[in-house]
Amino acid sequence: MDFRTTVERAQRLKQLHAEHKPLVLPTVWDVWSARTAADAGFPALTVGSHPLAASRGAEDQEGQTFEEVLAAVRPIIAAVDVPVSVDLESGYGREPADLIAGLTEVGGAGLNVEDTVHSDGGRLRTTQEHASYIAGLRAAADDAGIPIWINGRTDLFAHAADASAALDEAIERLLAMEQAGADSVYPVRIQDNDALLAAVTEAVAIPVNSTAHPVKHDLERFRRLGVGRITYGPLLQLAMTDAMKDMLRPWAL
Repeated sequence: MDFRTTVERAQRLKQLHAEHKPLVLPTVWDVWSARTAADAGFPALTVGSHPLAASRGAEDQEGQTFEEVLAAVRPIIAAVDVPVSVDLESGYGREPADLIAGLTEVGGAGLNVEDTVHSDGGRLRTTQEHASYIAGLRAAADDAGIPIWINGRTDLFAHAADASAALDEAIERLLAMEQAGADSVYPVRIQDNDALLAAVTEAVAIPVNSTAHPVKHDLERFRRLGVGRITYGPLLQLAMTDAMKDMLRPWAL
């Protein structure tokens, strides 16, 4: 994709986050799902690592190489006229500048980066380590002249035996990511906990991303709790899998 179009899409993604409270980005995994979501009226999309891997017979958690991910998302981005963000997991062991260069070359307008380092035994980055990685992404995007939307994810709640007990440390991580240049933050695995969602949305000044189930969750609830951005993770694909099984089961004689 040409440089000008990539810049325009990144600018549009930033504008959409300001206009929508929350901005819902359906999580897609191939050209068909991307076109379907765009045709349904959504102004931006995100490609999720889990559904992308499942659609390609690969494992999530960096079961594909960075090059394989880029090759898979290139036709998805080219197939729609809306900005597309891409889940780049924990960075595939690459330097931030490499991620930005690859993403922008295929036309990506944003990225998601998490603090579980799959290339290093699934350890959790320290607060400062993850913030420094995000700062590197911000600097590389600025150097490239493209306002890539950076969604900084923490898996701290997912790793904790008691999510509530991890709140203070999680907020510290979210604030560090915000200060490092993240445009939004994504504390996963608290989408069903009103108290935790409200606490993190009150603690940071940038949009908080929550996972949502397209059928089981309610948009108005997330708006009431102050969530600024919604993605589906693997839940849209899983919901469609259940619906497909229900449709096909009577025909499996």
